[in-house]
Amino acid sequence: MEQKKPSILIRKDDIAKRVSEIAGDIARDYGGRELVLVGVLKGSFVFLADLVRNLSIPHTIDFIAASSYGSGTVSSGTIRITKDISLPIEGKDILLVEDIIDTGTTLAYLKQTLKDRKPRSVAICAFIDKKERRETEIDAEYVGFTVPGGFIVGYGLDCDEKFRYLPDVCVLEDL
Repeated sequence: MEQKKPSILIRKDDIAKRVSEIAGDIARDYGGRELVLVGVLKGSFVFLADLVRNLSIPHTIDFIAASSYGSGTVSSGTIRITKDISLPIEGKDILLVEDIIDTGTTLAYLKQTLKDRKPRSVAICAFIDKKERRETEIDAEYVGFTVPGGFIVGYGLDCDEKFRYLPDVCVLEDL
């Protein structure tokens, strides 16, 4: 059985600095508006928590989760919402907060699903962007870090529900 060892890619101090910068940009852009942060579960919860602690404007928070995997490890191609938001969003500014944009397919689906509910706007804030893996055209208005390929974990990102607890973002490497 192949074991993986994490190697640091982004240090926790750099993460903290960047999250603070993003929060400042969001506060500047959304000050005086009805902002709803919608965290995409599960991976975004650490990033979202730090973002909220750094955000200096009033906002509300909700969560959404989607799946395209069924019971296997290969996408079924069909996306379904497994946990929907509970707050009304019509006429409000929505900021979808995601841990990582990879292929973009699920995030594009979630963005359109929320747009169909008639908010004032829907934007995306992603902690990590892997542009080279994109299959569906989608961009984030706020991005923490753009990284190349490789399987990354830590700071909420997981591999089979492991490694979320790491304070740094790490690349999994073969031992």
